[in-house]
Amino acid sequence: MRSLDIIESPEDWDASLLALPDPHVLQSSTWGALKSKQGWHPTRLLWSEAGRPLAAAQILIQQRGRLRLGYIAKGPLVDWANLPLVDEVLSRLEIYARDHGLLLLKIDPDVRRDTMPGLAGVSLLRWHGWRESREQIQFCNTMVLDLRPSLDTLMEQMKSKWRYNIRLAVRRGVTVREAQESELPALYDMYAKTADRGNFTVREKPYYMVAWRQFMQANLAVPLVAEIEGEPLAMVVLLHFGERAWYMYGASRARHRQLMPNHLLQWEAIRRAKALGCTTYDLWGAPDMLDERDPLWGVYRFKQGFGAAFVPHIGAYDYTPKLWLYRIYHFLRPRAVMLAHRRYWAEVEAAGEHDAL
Repeated sequence: MRSLDIIESPEDWDASLLALPDPHVLQSSTWGALKSKQGWHPTRLLWSEAGRPLAAAQILIQQRGRLRLGYIAKGPLVDWANLPLVDEVLSRLEIYARDHGLLLLKIDPDVRRDTMPGLAGVSLLRWHGWRESREQIQFCNTMVLDLRPSLDTLMEQMKSKWRYNIRLAVRRGVTVREAQESELPALYDMYAKTADRGNFTVREKPYYMVAWRQFMQANLAVPLVAEIEGEPLAMVVLLHFGERAWYMYGASRARHRQLMPNHLLQWEAIRRAKALGCTTYDLWGAPDMLDERDPLWGVYRFKQGFGAAFVPHIGAYDYTPKLWLYRIYHFLRPRAVMLAHRRYWAEVEAAGEHDAL
């Protein structure tokens, strides 16, 4: 007989996740603990049968004024080919949203939209009343590298220019090493300057300091630095959980780009992920569509060069028990975000801190 339980113990939760196929690091207790410091309250639901985990959902709840929002990052974890089980999980999540007064409950599971489970899952979501979300928190699509072949085979599967660039970096003296926790502030500075150069937004420094340290202390993160003669050129914070590793955070300096440090750094990340027992390397982020006009086209080409395959997902879906309020919320939210963004940069400019970013 199936049971649904709330799991309080972080150790029990992670053990249950690891008993499920392909668990995501954003469903781990470490991620929940991190988000709890950002104003989110995690609740962990586990479906099981005869002591065997069947499905899991770490629900993050945040109170925004009078509104309560729920988010299941990269979940729920369930076999989407098992439609009766998916139906049961969705039904219970809807009950949870209603019972806890949520304006919306957002999910964005790693379900491929180009497969039968993905197509059937989308149909089931719509039948249940879930709506395709206007707000995609994580990247919808990604690039994935199968790590099961040997290192020699993985190298051979790369584009020839990528193999050349890796060897060029080695010949010119670029090395890669694991960074220490004390170096995280310097890694963030590189990360922020990369964001400024690339015109994309990152969070403030304290968030990353807490996040990276927390995952390092849980033995779920490996920060890597490419350098030449002690001068840092590029960085990656490699996350891993179960048999999957993620390239979520990366940065590089404009200086010495001709030495190809990013190519060698990614190769070392692949080697580290494989040594950790991972069978999949998720390079985290790909275009919404495979079109050269997409802003992420250059990122896609870089990741593709290592042999990574494009993986399209179904994206985020929202369930709301309060449709009229949900519509008002989505009408007003972009305006509120724009005002907050303007206010933040006005404060930065007033403090004379722009150059530090």
